[in-house]
Amino acid sequence: MIKDQAFELRELMNRKQFAPLADERKGGDTRILAVASGKGGVGKSNLTINLAIALAHQGKKVIIFDADLGMANMDVLAGLIPKYNLQDVLYGKKELKDILIESYEGIQIIPGASGIQEMAGMGQKRQALLIESLQAVANNSDFLLIDTGAGIHRSVLAFAGAAQEVIIVSTAEPTSLKDAYGIIKILVKYGDQRDIKTIINRIANLEEGEIAFRKLKTVASKYLDFELQNLGFVREDRLMIKAVKEQVPFIVRYPLSDAAEDIKELAARILNVEIEKPLGAQRFFNRLQRLFS
Repeated sequence: MIKDQAFELRELMNRKQFAPLADERKGGDTRILAVASGKGGVGKSNLTINLAIALAHQGKKVIIFDADLGMANMDVLAGLIPKYNLQDVLYGKKELKDILIESYEGIQIIPGASGIQEMAGMGQKRQALLIESLQAVANNSDFLLIDTGAGIHRSVLAFAGAAQEVIIVSTAEPTSLKDAYGIIKILVKYGDQRDIKTIINRIANLEEGEIAFRKLKTVASKYLDFELQNLGFVREDRLMIKAVKEQVPFIVRYPLSDAAEDIKELAARILNVEIEKPLGAQRFFNRLQRLFS
């Protein structure tokens, strides 16, 4: 299975079918981040939309491309009902800029299309149309976050291989770490993607997150000769689950939650800026408010 996927990634790179999603000739400043995971159910899409909002809080213009072409759900997480989606673009009914929908803090979402075939299985004409449209839209933003599907499907590898930076989301569970290593292995060993970072999501405590990352870092160093970087951790938070049910991003609905604090830290690391952390007394009242919420 991995050998077949590796062959496909090499083929995609050799044919340049998925060119880098930024205009290198113009030296565009847009940062393209592909967010991927080795398996589903790790909270990747939820993390992506909250990270986008945290970046917008720092004054950045952010666009999310819901590139999970089989199970698109970014609009659901934001409580939105898009009139048009990616399918309308691929079939020539709308242009990409026409389907953009605005969400919290001014972030824009390109809604995906659930149930359609993977982009990598479509004709080259449709692929070229989507890529050209993405480049045009991305040039007007500071960040383009590509929320890929889970696993090592061809479209996931294509987007991750083409993006400037890749974030692999995993939990501390052994099966999740194993699958995360699987996608890292393919990108490093068979592609040319070298800027890969991890986020360990839904950790019980910092120690659990550190142990999980060390496992990934060790095997990547030993078997791939690759120095894996960790962007940070996001703590398990019941308010995160509650916000998903309410279809409002947790950083908006519960800005004082543990998960929201962690997402703000992740955004600060991406931007390489310092953020103001709550002082002792303020932290106490923040936690008290969470207990009563």
